[in-house]
Amino acid sequence: MQQTEELDDLDKALVQALMADGRTPYSRLAEVLEVSDQTVIRRYRRLRTAGLLRVVGLPVGHRVGLFESWLRVQCTPDAAVQVADGLARRPDIAWVTLNSGGTEIHCVSRARNRADRDALLLQKLPGTRRVTGISAHSILRTFNGGPGHWAGLDVLSEQQLRALERPWAFDPGTRVELDDAALAMLAVLGRDGRTGYPELARATGLSESAVRRRLEQLRAAGAIFFDVEIDPQLLGYHAQAALLLTVPPAELAATGAAFAGHPEVPFAAAITGAAALLAVVVCRDTDALYSYLTERIGALRAVQQVEVVPVLRTVKRAGMLMDGLRLVDPPAV
Repeated sequence: MQQTEELDDLDKALVQALMADGRTPYSRLAEVLEVSDQTVIRRYRRLRTAGLLRVVGLPVGHRVGLFESWLRVQCTPDAAVQVADGLARRPDIAWVTLNSGGTEIHCVSRARNRADRDALLLQKLPGTRRVTGISAHSILRTFNGGPGHWAGLDVLSEQQLRALERPWAFDPGTRVELDDAALAMLAVLGRDGRTGYPELARATGLSESAVRRRLEQLRAAGAIFFDVEIDPQLLGYHAQAALLLTVPPAELAATGAAFAGHPEVPFAAAITGAAALLAVVVCRDTDALYSYLTERIGALRAVQQVEVVPVLRTVKRAGMLMDGLRLVDPPAV
């Protein structure tokens, strides 16, 4: 496994603060972290320039009508890296990982419509050389991930987090339609979630005051959130796995809520298929992963069966490709 030096405590505190709200002004971050504005700016720019950290603005799939699926793609051993790289370069594909001895790829598809989703699943992937199997699972309900930030970091106090966190209060049944200005804004924020209002105004054709109001409306409606992309190894987490859990339908909501409270779980969702619950687990090392499986999951009586699929390599996170531990922009497609 590649060795890497962890970030120091102030860097980790800055990462956790940005997870609470990725667009928090530098002055507010400095106030909460009890350092100078220049210290925060210098730390952020160093991490950002080195490709170690990126704030990205992303749509909340079910709120804006995206068709989200979790895909398992089996390949011959000589083709998995090439297929994973090809998937990672698609703008509608995120969270691409190599798993299971390097012959299986996991990823999330976020299609704008059914036709685009079906074209990928029924035509493009089956027609790819040396793809030996595909299974697609619709994401029915997200319990952890998206607008909710990962609770694995514990550098900040509860008081500091309360000072930063943005409350989410909206009607979960309301669908938000993205107009051309919102789509143009998301195209920019998907590369840099801290892009300033002058740049967003130029991209959308709106005035700075109008683009500020529009972004606030989208956030208040639960249509967009800001994620922090960073390799967990930089935070001291070196063991990652996808868990597929068989849970009775009557117990699914309660079990999903339990997973949402686990600091080891940055993402958990109900999916279609024999295994009703998908969870991504990030632990300090394999010993910690073993303890999590035997103690935390072992205590959940509703879980009938667990498949553990180790993550060997992350090819793409939410929006950025991975080059070693660095985040890089995908090429234009």
